[in-house]
Amino acid sequence: SGCGTFTFLSSAIAAVSGLLMGYELGLISGALLQISSILALTCREQEIIVSSLLFGALFASLTGGFLIDRFGRRLAIIIASSLLVLGSLILLPYESYEILIVGRIAIGISISLSSIATCVYIAEIAPQHRRGLLVSLNELMIVIGILFAYISNYALASVSHGWKYMFGLVIPLGALQAIAMYFLPPSPRFLVMKNNDEAARKVLERLRETSDATKELTVIKSSLKDEHQYSFLDLFRSKNNMRARMLVGLTLVFFVQTTGQPNILFYASTVLKSVGFQSNEAASLASTGVGVVKVVSTVPATVFVDQVGSKTFLCIGSSVMAVSLVTMGLVNRNIHVNFTNVCRSQSPEDFFLQRPGNFTVTNGSLKDLFASMASTERLSFDVQRSPDVDRTRELNRTDLAGSKSTRGSYMESGEVPVVLKWLSLASLLVYVAAFSIGLGPMSWLVLSEIFPGGIRGRAMALTSSMNWGINLLISLTFLTVTELIGLSWVCFVYTIMSLASLAFVIVFIPETKGCSLEQISMELAK
Repeated sequence: SGCGTFTFLSSAIAAVSGLLMGYELGLISGALLQISSILALTCREQEIIVSSLLFGALFASLTGGFLIDRFGRRLAIIIASSLLVLGSLILLPYESYEILIVGRIAIGISISLSSIATCVYIAEIAPQHRRGLLVSLNELMIVIGILFAYISNYALASVSHGWKYMFGLVIPLGALQAIAMYFLPPSPRFLVMKNNDEAARKVLERLRETSDATKELTVIKSSLKDEHQYSFLDLFRSKNNMRARMLVGLTLVFFVQTTGQPNILFYASTVLKSVGFQSNEAASLASTGVGVVKVVSTVPATVFVDQVGSKTFLCIGSSVMAVSLVTMGLVNRNIHVNFTNVCRSQSPEDFFLQRPGNFTVTNGSLKDLFASMASTERLSFDVQRSPDVDRTRELNRTDLAGSKSTRGSYMESGEVPVVLKWLSLASLLVYVAAFSIGLGPMSWLVLSEIFPGGIRGRAMALTSSMNWGINLLISLTFLTVTELIGLSWVCFVYTIMSLASLAFVIVFIPETKGCSLEQISMELAK
């Protein structure tokens, strides 16, 4: 039973969810640089805008599993794509902090629901010897989406209201995916769960490009006969080793988050500004390099996972992450930057961009402006917390000259050494590459394999809720924690977590290459 053209095409269309998800996750890194200036946002408000997407994602992961198991994987993807279009449309007409939060929550619900449904859908339509490739295709699409987001961040960094174009670019693709998914078949395993054996047989014959799929259908039916009786609470019982499988899944997603990758994604431009890439364009361009590395690293992991195995890739990824994080931490100890003040500061370029009628500024004059400020890369703001926040914001918006002079008086000279700046970027890129061959794609492949089909949607949703919950907590506190302990110590904490994840993978993660979903479930039940 081969991986026919139709199977690959169905998987690729479903994996467009990954492209949309990656774009939305990477987008905020650059959009935040413009939005924070236009709305004069504090650090806490920036954290809330970033994290509002995660609030929606957490909510969807708590409820989405039941939707996926009850109504099907394909329908869940269609609903998710439609919701993404709706959430993006909400954001475009307004420049409002509150509307941004509402739109980002809707988008969060969408990408969380689609991420669970897509992994399950692809795993269930894929032949066993190509399942690793096809499920990892979703992760490859995610990193391509992140790269597209970073490219749009860079291309639109100097465009007035560029952030609106950033948010609007996904609308046509989301609508097209919803329409295309309507014409694809449901998962054959879902059809068997709903006692629709004849439809399941026809779908299997179409996917495998064979005239008789009776053998595979019989295996699926015998496997699902017992699994269909699982209740949600069985995930926490010792029956068929379900509690141990659940703990393995939850711990794996815990390490996906606590090794720090999501914060590099959300705050890439902000982090790079803090280590010496001063302008919005420079930071966005450098973070585009992060996106390129993610794509290039994910390709070999996707192509060779069925030969090498997910466990091997997880071990390699965690080891290299630990080394690169130590390097990044040591480099950043020698760059004395008050990191969080980068997100508080208003750059003069931001003031020009947000005032459409009052100034005519060429790119050349902006470059001159930044050239004259190149030596002031160490920021030491002593920010006074005014009780009258609204008044402060009004002053930020209107008093350009005053802001510039105040900014100048608070700055200290102290340029970041070029070697340290680029070494910091290099170690960041190696860290991103290591995540992209290990914990990035392989975690979701393992999760799509280790649970029985009858409860796979709910089990994936539970692990996904853990994933989004920790992501939310870390992203909501990243800027605050970095201000308290410094960027270097944050890197050292992530190093410890990477080493812990390596030990966990070696001891607890099973090797699943070459096995069918039914074989894996039977083995793990023992």
